[in-house]
Amino acid sequence: MKKEKIVDLLEEKHSNLFKWLEEQPKENWEKGPVEKWSTSQHILHLVNSLQLLNKVLSYPKFLLKYKFGICNRKPRDYEAVVKNYQQKLLKNQEKAKIFNQSLKMPTLKERKRLIIKYQIQQKKLQYKTKKLDDKNLDTLLIPHPLMGKMTIREIIMWTAYHTEHHTVTLKKNY
Repeated sequence: MKKEKIVDLLEEKHSNLFKWLEEQPKENWEKGPVEKWSTSQHILHLVNSLQLLNKVLSYPKFLLKYKFGICNRKPRDYEAVVKNYQQKLLKNQEKAKIFNQSLKMPTLKERKRLIIKYQIQQKKLQYKTKKLDDKNLDTLLIPHPLMGKMTIREIIMWTAYHTEHHTVTLKKNY
């Protein structure tokens, strides 16, 4: 997928989530299904994911190459990244649950600040994606806690799907 298309996909997936958030009663911010995340925890998780990715993307490219290596395979397309994530998530539900169980619950007072922070982070990712050259997108690797090393292009496409995944979950639970 071309980087312009990825940027459009990121915008679409995030816009869908922001639109859904605007339509929700503020009382739902801290409420969640039993043993499931609240809306605020989903948003905090997405903010944390974006912040971490943006931080890594700001490192010098030679450092990423040195620390994580370069890709020795053909890059995966969006559908392959999504399918791989769904399979890994299914096989590692307990691992994912443990990884995410200590996530704090942002209060209603923190809602506006957290949503603004999220909007800023997703715009940063779009900007960084546009600025990266195709060679770096397809050769430099970044580790993902569940999926292992992925190319930058793959992890940015995954980020779009990750947003959709959480939007679908939120819509289903509320």
